Amino acid sequence: MFRRNKDNGDDDGGIDAPPLKPFASKGTHTPSKPPTKAPNLNSSGASAANQKRPVDIPSVPNRLDRHRSGESDSKRLVVGRDIRLSGEITSCERLVVEGHVEVSLAGARLIEVAPSGVFKGSAEVENADISGHVDGELVVSNKLTVRSGGRISGSVHYGSIIIEAGGEVSGDMHALDAAAPATPDKDDADADPA
Repeated sequence: MFRRNKDNGDDDGGIDAPPLKPFASKGTHTPSKPPTKAPNLNSSGASAANQKRPVDIPSVPNRLDRHRSGESDSKRLVVGRDIRLSGEITSCERLVVEGHVEVSLAGARLIEVAPSGVFKGSAEVENADISGHVDGELVVSNKLTVRSGGRISGSVHYGSIIIEAGGEVSGDMHALDAAAPATPDKDDADADPA
């Protein structure tokens, strides 16, 4: 391919192109032996093979360990978008409603109704955050928040209430007296004032 042309009379001894180098001595394109790994040197100059150090791998707790670690997480119930649930919910500290729920809920710390959520029934909770629809009896001992797009109809008793623009509350609404309990005991009603 790049040979000297002897016919034209140029005999200057030069070569028209540099010589080609073969890929490997055996005629293949792969190296004859695998490449060796360069030693990993730390700041003191010792190789990593001479100094054995445990590898720190951050541990991620699995799903079950996370729920066992916090008591409040273990008493959380999430009702997904396409889920329908009816009945009575007990021993639940936090209820998140994204689907359709027809239940009786007592003694919960928090109820959250997502924009896609529908809650029908009765609930007695400490705090409530409503972005969806609630129909029934709702007793909130501390703070009731009705977000924009949230709608409550029925009987509502609350310690304090926040209604954002676009939120709607209709029906029987009463503020709870700070000194009185959320639900009066039967014994207190029958007691003789003396």
